[in-house]
Amino acid sequence: MDSMKNFIKKQIKDSKDVKEKILNDEKLLSLIEEVGQKAVEVYKNGNKTLIAGNGGSAADAQHIAGEFVSKFYFDRPGIPSIALTTDTSILTAIGNDYGYEKLFSRQIEANGKKGDMFIGISTSGNSQNVIEGIKTAKKMSIITVGLTGESGGKMKDLCDYCICVPSKETPRIQESHILIGHIICSIVEEALFGKGF
Repeated sequence: MDSMKNFIKKQIKDSKDVKEKILNDEKLLSLIEEVGQKAVEVYKNGNKTLIAGNGGSAADAQHIAGEFVSKFYFDRPGIPSIALTTDTSILTAIGNDYGYEKLFSRQIEANGKKGDMFIGISTSGNSQNVIEGIKTAKKMSIITVGLTGESGGKMKDLCDYCICVPSKETPRIQESHILIGHIICSIVEEALFGKGF
């Protein structure tokens, strides 16, 4: 049983270590702050966020959109956000008619507008459907934000802002993605409906 407990402790320590790296990286903290401020501007201008990812990152997209639309720390009006991972009829139609790589770009084309923000989540930074979404968003003057792992993959050079979590391990990256998503939601909520900064 000790070996299992040590295994559990290592998982927790590894997660804590990645968050410590983020906490001690002033450049990364400034980037998260900048994205939070940009998200506030997006909402003040009457726009919305569109969020997408695959697998666990799809769940993270839905989680973050849910925090915006419902509430985070306190009751306030809903903040418009769409997870592009939830409508099975749309997903299967696009996958069937255009291919899996067009899953998000087609939805951005249909539901996005100039001044919106697209948040693409990919631990590798190389998910083709997220990359296609970024390309379409940029053509439409939609602000692009990437949440990736350490290298940033192809997304690093495509996004307006790419937040690269300092880890190569998918679970650790995803845990930090949801932390960063929570921070951005909290910044927006506080700036729009709280006491501000």
